[in-house]
Amino acid sequence: MPIEDVRSDRFDRALARFAPLRPGEGRAVAAAFAYFFCLLSGYYVLRPLRDEMGIATGVGNLQWLFTATFVTLLVASPIYAAVVARLPRARFIPLVYRFFILNLAIFWLFLTFGVAPVAVARTFFVWISVFNLFAVSVFWSFMADLFASEQGKRLFGLIAAGGTAGALAGPAVTVAFAGTIGPVNLLIVAAALLEAAVFCAHRLERYSREVAPSRVVESVQPQGSAFVAQRQSEVGGGWFAGFVLLARSPYLAGIALWVTLMSLTATVLYFEQANLVAAASTDPAVRTRLFASVDLAVGILTLIVQLLATGRLVRRFGTGPALAVLPLVFAAGFGALALAPGLAVVIAVQALQRTANFAVSNPAREVLFTAVAREEKYKAKNVIDAVLVRGSDALWGWAFALLRGFGVELAAIAVLAVPISLVWMGLAVALGRAQERRATASPERGPQGGPS
Repeated sequence: MPIEDVRSDRFDRALARFAPLRPGEGRAVAAAFAYFFCLLSGYYVLRPLRDEMGIATGVGNLQWLFTATFVTLLVASPIYAAVVARLPRARFIPLVYRFFILNLAIFWLFLTFGVAPVAVARTFFVWISVFNLFAVSVFWSFMADLFASEQGKRLFGLIAAGGTAGALAGPAVTVAFAGTIGPVNLLIVAAALLEAAVFCAHRLERYSREVAPSRVVESVQPQGSAFVAQRQSEVGGGWFAGFVLLARSPYLAGIALWVTLMSLTATVLYFEQANLVAAASTDPAVRTRLFASVDLAVGILTLIVQLLATGRLVRRFGTGPALAVLPLVFAAGFGALALAPGLAVVIAVQALQRTANFAVSNPAREVLFTAVAREEKYKAKNVIDAVLVRGSDALWGWAFALLRGFGVELAAIAVLAVPISLVWMGLAVALGRAQERRATASPERGPQGGPS
């Protein structure tokens, strides 16, 4: 056996301690892990700065910022679809991330020289909300394009742990260096991490080309390869194909509804947190450290679950129960907030729901997209993950502001959210069953594409 193959086998066995890997999958999973680590490290370096800017420009303006984000995504999504249609994956993925790196350089110049600080702060809040959704959506589209449904159940938890490790590293960097180098210079750190993510994406493309042509086996067989063969050509289709595909597919519409309900509950919780934090302290440094500390706690909890349990749990119980974990946590959390609507409770619920989402439900949701056609992976998924999420955020943000304007207390809003979370749980189970049927009917549908 060649030395390189021996090293690869040893590497696979080492990673198999954390997920049920099969021969040949180790290097690709490691590259995907590193890619997601760099991506979310960069985002979480910036997230506390975004949250502070959101409060600094006025809690009462948050719904306007959410609306501006939605409008921006309505414009950006068709442009992204056009790029995806005309460029092969190996070219458009680096192009997307380097566009965001250029944006960071521009923001750094404006913030360093104090150009229109309030307008730039609001623009930055909108930009980072767009960046986060686009960057992560592109990553998971790439993963769903490379890995089959059965592989996703085994491996997406471990791959997601890379993002969680990044979510730990990012706030740690912010806490450690925000006071030393200044918050503005953290944009340079984030830009460097995004460039590292591009490097990892290149490596992953190379591994996929090496493995796919020579080791193709159906993913449902007991002994499989790291990848089912992938076309490196353009995805094709039109600018607005994502919206059309979503309208035509009941399965995708179900995923869209799941995401909408997640946005509703998460937005209510975010606004409750913003109101309580703003009332608790007027010091921007204190608020920034508080947000970073929550991010750090979520990262630690999530990483433990992802490394030790996610892959095995999703494979053992299925996609539906894994999807249902998040709405269950929200139902319990809003019940607790209805009884005790205080800052400590909202922070605890925020930490638990984000842990449940990142550790279990989000990897399960990404498995749903392994059972759709290739164009749906990149275009319909982007509409769901970006436009729909931020549109829902804007809608629920205005609804929250309207309820508060009529004098509805935070505890009463929490009560209203409990039955919504229970309906969301039922939808999660139904989507899991639909994914199993689609994957069983066409095991190669995920990577190869096919009818929707």
